[in-house]
Amino acid sequence: MFLLRKKSQNELKNDSSYQDAKEQVKVKQVSELKAFIGTLALSERSLKYCTDGCLRRYLEARNWDLHKSKKMLLDSLNWRSSFKPEEIRWSDVAHEGETGKVFRANLHDRAGRTVLIMKPGMHKNTTTPEDGTKYFVYLMENAVLNLPEGQEKMTWLLDFDGFSLTTNIPIKTSRDIIYILQNHYPERLGVVIFYNPPRIFEAFFKAVRYFIDPKTAQKLNFVYPNDKDSVELMNSLFDVENLPSEYGGKASLRYDHEEFSRLMLEDDVKTAQFWGLHEKPHHTNNGQSGGDVAS
Repeated sequence: MFLLRKKSQNELKNDSSYQDAKEQVKVKQVSELKAFIGTLALSERSLKYCTDGCLRRYLEARNWDLHKSKKMLLDSLNWRSSFKPEEIRWSDVAHEGETGKVFRANLHDRAGRTVLIMKPGMHKNTTTPEDGTKYFVYLMENAVLNLPEGQEKMTWLLDFDGFSLTTNIPIKTSRDIIYILQNHYPERLGVVIFYNPPRIFEAFFKAVRYFIDPKTAQKLNFVYPNDKDSVELMNSLFDVENLPSEYGGKASLRYDHEEFSRLMLEDDVKTAQFWGLHEKPHHTNNGQSGGDVAS
């Protein structure tokens, strides 16, 4: 009598019938989560937020546990209802962007992901943790807006040039940003690159790593310009022709606050159109803007 050998995980991954059955289960869970959403009295914005892709991200973030995914999604809907990230405009956060400490780069990685460049050494102009968090949320919404069709994740590149413990992001802001990212932007982060972090960063990282969940931690990469493996990683992620020379590429990088402000104002119009909001006219003055969301 023959005993059937249990298939290994690798064999299961390559088994098309197994994968098809697994996908059918996921489709069913998305349908069940959508049915649950249908029982709630949600605003038009919340319903617009809850696309099939959105529901899949929440399920993925909770390992396809329907109960946990429901709770996570409800928490996010409540957060979005109170924080109103879709209503933040460049005029609200432009002062935070003056140093170029965080901005959307004019490039995508090889996977087509939007790239946010962050410079922890240039955060000294943040006046309050709340302002820093609001600026982060604005840029997350903007990065999502600029994702190409078929791509749901983004790349973060943290440039540690000029970093010190006195100019770094405050611990509270870092903790709030990590919490918001993990709980309200699930499966939006594809890769994080810590580019040439100094040893002093290790002390800061130890203080915040306990707030990072294991799935996010797997996406973190420490990259050093003179390290062969690091260079290969950067070349695998980016086209060197488009990658700024500061990070091993051939392109140039210069943050122009006035030009970035112009782009953000244009995107504010797109954001308002997407969410069905009506905007009052904006005016710019040295990279700053005026105007708010009409009720």
